[in-house]
Amino acid sequence: MNDSGASTELDPELAALSYEAAREQLADVVRRLEAGGLSLEDSLALWERGEALAKVCDRHLAGARERVDRALAAVEAEDR
Repeated sequence: MNDSGASTELDPELAALSYEAAREQLADVVRRLEAGGLSLEDSLALWERGEALAKVCDRHLAGARERVDRALAAVEAEDR
């Protein structure tokens, strides 16, 4: 999912979702898109929501990765 040219600002409602809630909603979006039967307009709107939800998940994962890196750095510093 690529956001080339798209704004990096997230809808505040989506930004407030936990990782688990965003992941579950993203999985639902994928299921609905894969099921088909939607109009082009509905499909595009759902795709855009999926893009935004993926961005929320990415931000949560990046934050978790940063916390792990800091914890590992602290442990390494104590070992020296």
